[in-house]
Amino acid sequence: MVNKAYRYRLYPTTEQRIMFEKTFGCARFIYNKMLGDRLEYYKETGKKLNNTPAQYKEEFPWLKEVDSLALANAQMNLNKAYNNFWSNRKHFGKPRFKSKKAGCASYSTNNQKGSVRIEGNRIKLPKIGWVKLCLHRPLMDNSTIKTVTISRTPTGKYYVSILVEYENQILAIISEKFLGLDFAMHGLYAASDEADADYPNFLRKAEKKLAKAQRKLSKRQKGSHNRDKQRLHVARLHEKIANQRRDFLHKKSCYLADRYDVIGIEDISVKNMAKHKKGGKFSFGKSVADNGWNMFTNMLDYKLAWQGKKLVKIDKWYPSSQLCHVCGYQNQETKDLSVRDWNCPKCGSRHNRDKNAAINIREEARRISA
Repeated sequence: MVNKAYRYRLYPTTEQRIMFEKTFGCARFIYNKMLGDRLEYYKETGKKLNNTPAQYKEEFPWLKEVDSLALANAQMNLNKAYNNFWSNRKHFGKPRFKSKKAGCASYSTNNQKGSVRIEGNRIKLPKIGWVKLCLHRPLMDNSTIKTVTISRTPTGKYYVSILVEYENQILAIISEKFLGLDFAMHGLYAASDEADADYPNFLRKAEKKLAKAQRKLSKRQKGSHNRDKQRLHVARLHEKIANQRRDFLHKKSCYLADRYDVIGIEDISVKNMAKHKKGGKFSFGKSVADNGWNMFTNMLDYKLAWQGKKLVKIDKWYPSSQLCHVCGYQNQETKDLSVRDWNCPKCGSRHNRDKNAAINIREEARRISA
């Protein structure tokens, strides 16, 4: 049994919006309250506190107005963050309190005996009732709804993410078509057997418009109606950029997943790549964050898995850009990123740095798959 998620736009009524906001607030409150009590208890006794949302309903009776499973899921999220911190403090940071001013609010609930179901263009949610949604694609046949997550974007739009469980009947296929992708700082990737991605740099193109809108926002008086209107304008600009990026990455990942059986990529740290220095400054951070490499590889991973194909990650220390893909000679001079083209001293072949690396990644993925 495997899981798959579907995301739809919701169109709640005014009363339903109020109920959504109440649930967002209660889930955030119970998370912060339980976290605060745990931290205080630890300071006093040096031990862990196992508290539950039910302990707070007598003191705060308005918690009973919202879905109890939303509070239970907030507790589960806190337990996960708390346990991760205790198990590995160096990797996982200390759990932080949730802010009411955060742009995106959400809560999760579970399907119990048909409490969540879809009929036509409506979805039934616990404590909310029937909510209109845009069912742009149907759920998978013979699938069971497990959980739903309701979220509100900074621009005030409501969405529901539905997690369904179904039986996976796809068998692994014989790998025949291989592709290598080399991460590109400004173009997303260079492909061994395809044209490069040529990412449009949506954030860079909208920088002037964003800067102008954010300057106006900074000059608005806090708490004023004009500041709220300008904040919404800035949020819409950011949302448009995010939607453009997601749409581009979905189309590219679908195209590649349909054409190839195995795709090889480098297992790189995007966070470290964003810190790459040039001229004493962090000049690549915005470009790396804009192209969404991690999002793209995640899309490739699950879209290939749906078809019985696979994504192969090559070790980050593999010298893909230094090896000549014709004769195998390793050129140490190409360690400098400023070297974009080079000639092989052994066989005389002329190589483009990114294209050559993509071909080597493809052959390494072929070797690993074999």
